[in-house]
Amino acid sequence: MGEHKDRMLRGELYRDNDPELVAERRRCQELLDKFNATGAGEDQQRHGILTDLLGAIGAGSWIMPRFQCDYGHLIRLGDNSFLNYDAIVMDCAPVTIGNDVSIGPRAQLLTALHPMADHELRRQRWETAAPITIGDNVWLGGGVIVCPGVTIGANTVVGAGSVVTRDLPEKVFAAGNPARVIKQL
Repeated sequence: MGEHKDRMLRGELYRDNDPELVAERRRCQELLDKFNATGAGEDQQRHGILTDLLGAIGAGSWIMPRFQCDYGHLIRLGDNSFLNYDAIVMDCAPVTIGNDVSIGPRAQLLTALHPMADHELRRQRWETAAPITIGDNVWLGGGVIVCPGVTIGANTVVGAGSVVTRDLPEKVFAAGNPARVIKQL
C-alpha cells in the first residue's frame, strides 16, 4: 500500500492525485459504468458487479442505478439493505451500512474533508476523510446528506432533505439542516 492510500485510511492528510488512488478510482468508475448501464431486468448482473465493487454486500441487499462512489471497496452493505436511485457514496474512508437499512433517492454519504483554516493546504489539494456508520434498520429519506465522521444509531429515521452533521442516537426521528432530534421512536 502506498503512502497516500495509507494516510487516507488513517484519516490523515493525503493527496488524491496519488497514482495508486487514481488507479483505484478508475477501476471503480469502470465497474460503475457497467452497473449504471444495466437494464431493468438485469438484477443478477447488477449484483455481480456490486460483489466485485463493494467491500461487502449482504444477502438480499441491492442498489438502484444511477450509483456513484469513489473506491467501492471501502463500502460495506449489510443484509436486506437498499440504496435508491442516484445515491452518492464518497468512500475515502470506510462507510458501513447495517442490516435492513433503507436509503432514499439522491442521498449522499460524504467522507471527504478539506482543510478549512489552512488555505494553502486546500489550494494544494490536500484532504482527509472520516468514516460513516449507519446502524441497523435506519431509514434515510430522499436527499439526505450525511457528513464525514457521522454515526447514525439503529432504528433511527432521518427526514427527507436533512443534513446530518453530527452523530444521531438510536431510535429517534431527526430532521432539518443541520439535522436535530425531533422525537424518540
